Amino acid sequence: MAFSSLSEFISVLEKHGELIRVSKFVDPVLEISEIADRFSKLPDGGKALLFENTGTEFPVLINSLGSEKRMCLALGINNLDDISSDIAAILELISEPRQTWLQKLSVLPSLAKYASYMPVVSGKKAPSQEVIALNPDLSKFPVLKTWPFDGGRFFTFPLVHTVDPETGTRNVGMYRMQVFDNTTTGMHWHRHKTGASHFEKYKKARQLMPVAVALGGDPVLTYCATAPLPDQLDEYIFAGFLRKSAVQLTKCITQNIDVPADADIIIEGYIDPAEEFRPEGPFGDHTGFYSLTDNYPVFHITCITHRKMAVFPATVVGIPPMEDAWIAKATERIFLWPIKKTIVPELTDMNIPEFGVAHNLTITSIDKTFPGQAEKVMNALWGAGQMMFNKFMVVTDNKDIIEDYHKILIKLSELDFTQHLVFAKGPLDVLDHSAQNMGFGSKLGVDLTLTLPEEESVYSQISPVKPLNHSEQKESILNSEYSKSRFPGTRILIINANKKFRKSLEGDILQSLHEYGADYPRIIVILDEKVDIQDYRLVSWVALNNIDPLRDCSFLSYDEDHILLLDATSKTFGINQFKRFWPNVIVMDNLTIASVDKKWTELIPFQFIPSPSLKFREMVNNPGATVNT
Repeated sequence: MAFSSLSEFISVLEKHGELIRVSKFVDPVLEISEIADRFSKLPDGGKALLFENTGTEFPVLINSLGSEKRMCLALGINNLDDISSDIAAILELISEPRQTWLQKLSVLPSLAKYASYMPVVSGKKAPSQEVIALNPDLSKFPVLKTWPFDGGRFFTFPLVHTVDPETGTRNVGMYRMQVFDNTTTGMHWHRHKTGASHFEKYKKARQLMPVAVALGGDPVLTYCATAPLPDQLDEYIFAGFLRKSAVQLTKCITQNIDVPADADIIIEGYIDPAEEFRPEGPFGDHTGFYSLTDNYPVFHITCITHRKMAVFPATVVGIPPMEDAWIAKATERIFLWPIKKTIVPELTDMNIPEFGVAHNLTITSIDKTFPGQAEKVMNALWGAGQMMFNKFMVVTDNKDIIEDYHKILIKLSELDFTQHLVFAKGPLDVLDHSAQNMGFGSKLGVDLTLTLPEEESVYSQISPVKPLNHSEQKESILNSEYSKSRFPGTRILIINANKKFRKSLEGDILQSLHEYGADYPRIIVILDEKVDIQDYRLVSWVALNNIDPLRDCSFLSYDEDHILLLDATSKTFGINQFKRFWPNVIVMDNLTIASVDKKWTELIPFQFIPSPSLKFREMVNNPGATVNT
């Protein structure tokens, strides 16, 4: 269904028991995000929250897409797989062979309804332009500061509209925007984003770049701004398909850009490509770590329009699970069939776990029929759109286990590492802090499929990986006193290690293996001292974030076998040629936690939820966005 406003969606959430209204004042600086974090980490994603008293005229809606039920309500479906099935039907319709003209013409009535989903520009005054401010002032909005060491307040749910100056093609992306002052923000688009590509073209042409930002409106529009669409596919065509109704657009007041007529807020402006970039950040990001300060373009505001009863949408990201995990889950399900139909026909299912923060881990199942097929799938997916940022990819031929992490770990710990690991290099997400260089590093593919006769003992995957050396000074080592835990039922050992500079790492590990006899661990994961190694999802989240496979995977020779050693500790600037600052784990400050605790009963008509940050604060090495090690 199509929503005519964010308020209409709020009414639907309330009708389904998915919304909590908070009528008393809550500070947009830290307090709103702290409360949202508590709800988002509940098993079912908690509730959407509407903060009605923000110290401004605008209420804040947050965690509105933070569960499978709320995602389905937003998309007007009963199940996230429904849309993938609809896309599959279209692909079947246009790809099915037809011999005669009559057969070809017979599909036109079916295709005609899809043409009605094309966006329409209306000349009427739009609801998003009920109030027009030609002297814009961003301070009127309840823009959130979400974490203590953020560089400032950030727009976190903006739909950023840009236009290719050469082709006129529109793009709608979601790029965070740090408020610099009342009329300027940062524009945090990474170099691989379409908005950045448009920027480079304006820079080459020496032209000002018009930009418009929409907030609110139909939640389908917000989802589409995050969707991994091909560059040539207009987000609003896709939105029309999802909501079964064309998106109504209107012309901006001061910029030559079309924006959603039903949005709650529109911020118009421009970027001057000749202007020097400005430092932006830090920002508590979706990886669960701070993304650090870097230089980005400056967005200048020329006009702000909004509804008379506008709602300000926001989200908070951090240590998973949070609202973005459910958005990513929708993407996983929606794009399963398009990937199968156009890229990987043998694909049977896919799982992108929330602890893999979208780009660190993908688990796929395939229908295997020939040797090398798992490697073929890895390479195909690593070359497909935003899947190029994937760092760890697991391929199995058993669809039933892709969400059974225990069974996957059992199979993983029983592998012949010489035959079933595939190391590669390629682009990584800019937010991946483990890579030696920003945006570029290594990947690891794991083949859990049945080994065919042609695949046996062909190539060893161990030789390209640097083995441990007694004489090499290691950054993270075991000493005589360390904590360890074993994944139940597996041959995987998790170790807390002190960070000292010693040469005995290999010897310490080999010596410790003897206590296990024939059931010795075959995979050993080393983590920093303060990581709770009894929490296996926490271990997985930290390890996937902290490992660059080619650098941090080593092999020990033991009893004619190979032991896989994974160094998932934090790395130190200047040690072992690592030349990046290491970000801190995101937790809320004690003052904000205490303030929310004290006011909870009078604020929230819901049982008390303790702060999730209490669990993670031991992992923080020092105050600040970076780790001083």
